[in-house]
Order: sequence, then structure tokens, then C-alpha cells
Amino acid sequence: MESMPSILIVCMGNICRSPLAEAVLKTKAQQRGLVLNIASAGTIRDQVGNSPDRQVQSLASQHGYDLNGLTATQVTKNDFSNYDMVLAADKANLAALYDLCPREYRNKLALFLSYSDVDEKEIPDPYKGSQVRHQKAFELIEQGSDGVLNYITSIAA
Repeated sequence: MESMPSILIVCMGNICRSPLAEAVLKTKAQQRGLVLNIASAGTIRDQVGNSPDRQVQSLASQHGYDLNGLTATQVTKNDFSNYDMVLAADKANLAALYDLCPREYRNKLALFLSYSDVDEKEIPDPYKGSQVRHQKAFELIEQGSDGVLNYITSIAA
């Protein structure tokens, strides 16, 4: 099997969607016996150093995912050369990544949900939203994680 790709998942503040996606993707990869380098970051610096949102932590814990030790970071230009896949939670963050990304690495950019068969292509931002909004984001992240892992195993076979 070829070496597994490294993955950076990006949302706006790196306190809701991307840390949750990082934890879900890591756990699901481990369950499949895959060893992947997975991290998350935000496109803005406002939350750098902060822990994930409490509602997100609670939701993750209820479903067996661990966000302990994760703190928000901001994406840097070096990330585009350091990761094989840079996956955005939504189109606004994908556009921000596209602007920051050196031209030679733009082929690494995609929406997180683009590898899944869900109708939605964007994970709605649950920040300061309802429990229903958080649950919807969580469900899309779980489905998107399966899609990403299915893609990775198909190209590595």
C-alpha cells in the first residue's frame, strides 16, 4: 500500500467544525486500521489558542470522540506544502484558502464533503447556534469522514 496522505481540515475559527472533523476522521481512520496525519486549522486568527467550543466538545463526547488537547490554530502558507489534502468546511473558507495558497498547491484544496455522497457540499457553521444546528454539522462530518476515508483507501489500494 502506498503511503497515506496527510490531511488538514479547515473552518473559520478552528473551534467547531474542523476540530470535530479532525477527531472524527482520526477515530474512524484508526477503526479501519489506517495511520493518517490529520490536523485542523482556521482561516482567521481570532480563536487561536482557544479550546473547541463547549457545545461541540459535549456533542463529540456523547458520540465517543475526544477533543481534549486540541487548541485552535490558524492556517499558514507552509501548511499547503506540509499536507497532501487541505479540506474546507464550506465555500467561504475554500475561497480564503485559495487566496492564501501558492498556485502550485491549489490542486490539494477541496471541500470536506466533496468526497461523500451527501447532497450538501458545505458543513453549516454551528457556532453559537442551536443544538439542532450542531447535530446537523456533526452528522455531515461523520458522513464526510467516511467519504474521505473511502477515497483514500481507493487510491491507496
